[in-house]
Amino acid sequence: MPTVTYFNPAGEEHAVDVPDGMSVMEGAVSNMIDGITADCGGACACATCHVHVDPEWYDRVGAPNETEADLLEFADNVTETSRLGCQVKVSDELDGLVVRIPYREI
Repeated sequence: MPTVTYFNPAGEEHAVDVPDGMSVMEGAVSNMIDGITADCGGACACATCHVHVDPEWYDRVGAPNETEADLLEFADNVTETSRLGCQVKVSDELDGLVVRIPYREI
């Protein structure tokens, strides 16, 4: 099972096993990682699962599609490696993925 390491907005590290095919957002929610509220439940409609993919992983994760990119325009602290966690599906190729959950205004 692939491992994803999440850094919450406070900088705390949480390495968790995420089943193949589950999204980065689902992995965070099911492991109660602070900073991802997933208000839309993974429908790519809210940007409350915004993460920064560590640069060394970004090429493997890939760029956002047009819908996701549009939503990211409304997120706080967007960077060149920003993605919505609901749109990143975990696979064996992403074993070891590192994401950082940015601070956002609530």
